Amino acid sequence: MAFIPNGSGGPVSGVGVSSADVMDNGLRAYMLRIYNWMGFGLLISAAVAYLIAETPVRDYFYATAMQVDGQIVTSPTLLGWAVVFLPLIFVFVLSAGVNRFSRETVQTLFIVYSASMGACLSSILLRYEGGSIARAFAISAVTFLAMSLWGYTTRRSLASMGSFLFMGLVGLILASIAQIFIHSSGLTFGINVAGVLIFTLLTAYDTQRIRATYAYYTQYSGAAELGKYSVYDALSLYLNFVNLFVFLLQFIGVRRQ
Repeated sequence: MAFIPNGSGGPVSGVGVSSADVMDNGLRAYMLRIYNWMGFGLLISAAVAYLIAETPVRDYFYATAMQVDGQIVTSPTLLGWAVVFLPLIFVFVLSAGVNRFSRETVQTLFIVYSASMGACLSSILLRYEGGSIARAFAISAVTFLAMSLWGYTTRRSLASMGSFLFMGLVGLILASIAQIFIHSSGLTFGINVAGVLIFTLLTAYDTQRIRATYAYYTQYSGAAELGKYSVYDALSLYLNFVNLFVFLLQFIGVRRQ
């Protein structure tokens, strides 16, 4: 668990290309770089999750699966508990080093973070049926692409959603903590619905934010800095997708019997 308007000018002297065209081409290339990094991170996470859940490596992360009321329950080992908190640590490290880390360091940390997230998510392969996971992933992918496209193309400012979404995230975290002690099915339902809604809207909000800040990046940053910022922006969208997928899976997923 996962935040300057574009300028335009006259023709560029000697080449007959407007600055708006240059901006659009550069922005498209930047967004493509972000989506590539995000997709790469998801592939790493999926591969690590499969490796841990479907090979003997699993025994290092989870104790022998048990059946409770007809459902599969996994008991994490000490290493299994460690990987639960590892992604959070990496997020703090990346956030703290945004102005100090080189592009290569940020890229390496993103790859390691994606692997740690895969280890953290491996338990869902043990708890949910494969078809259920595939269905939730497909719905999440379509929803993510639609909202990201809307955030990229809409002329409506989504900036006002920022405070609402932040408050929603805080409420979601508090409700999730309360659920640990209450164990209410109604609260679980509400958390999952709220999670899907919040991260769906965050996808559009972050995409528009990325588009808006690109002009600032190109004005005040060099190629190396631009490459570094693309990884940070990919991390934002990656977290939105993963959280959307997890909450949707908990909402519509079918547990293994």
